[in-house]
Order: sequence, then structure tokens, then C-alpha cells
Amino acid sequence: MRLNCGDTCPKTGSYNVVDAQGNVVNTIYVGEGETMPPTQRSDCHYESDN
Repeated sequence: MRLNCGDTCPKTGSYNVVDAQGNVVNTIYVGEGETMPPTQRSDCHYESDN
């Protein structure tokens, strides 16, 4: 599942911050219903490993 900053988190858990080349650059923990925080770079998005 791919999420962008500002999206609502569908379920509590760890999300990988992935860059445009598909490299994992960070991992965050977000609770269900929370807003996904901004990434440090504009070419990144979030992916759930669940």
C-alpha cells in the first residue's frame, strides 16, 4: 500500500519511507487515523510492510 504525506493512516503500524528509486530511507510508526507526516524529500512516499 502506497501513501503520501497528508494521507490518513489506515492502520497502526510501521511504514517505510521510500524514495523514487525504491530505496527505503527511513521507517516511521503511525497510529490509525493519524495524518501521514511530511517526508524529508519531495520524491518520497510511504509503504506499509504489512
